Amino acid sequence: MKTSRREPKFVKDRTVQAGALVALLLMGGFVVAGPSGFLAWSENERLLVQHEKQIAQLSALRGQLRNRVDLLDPHQADPDLAGELLRRNLNVAHPDEMVMLLPQQR
Repeated sequence: MKTSRREPKFVKDRTVQAGALVALLLMGGFVVAGPSGFLAWSENERLLVQHEKQIAQLSALRGQLRNRVDLLDPHQADPDLAGELLRRNLNVAHPDEMVMLLPQQR
């Protein structure tokens, strides 16, 4: 009669152990192949370098745009820049001027 009581406990213990093993294997799988696991580490590092380059380019462009905005201050505009914008956007030129278009630098 003692054996009949031990069998259900044995099955219950094995079930708990199997569940714990499955949980540990899943956690180990996520450590290796998960979205932030070892296999994704190099991809994340490559994306970080790519984003840092993009940030550097955008920072340089932002500096150029900030300079243009400062030159277009309504209280004290740069006359050369104002003349350039008038000629480019409104096609305004004196009759004796010759306009030479240069490719824009980026």
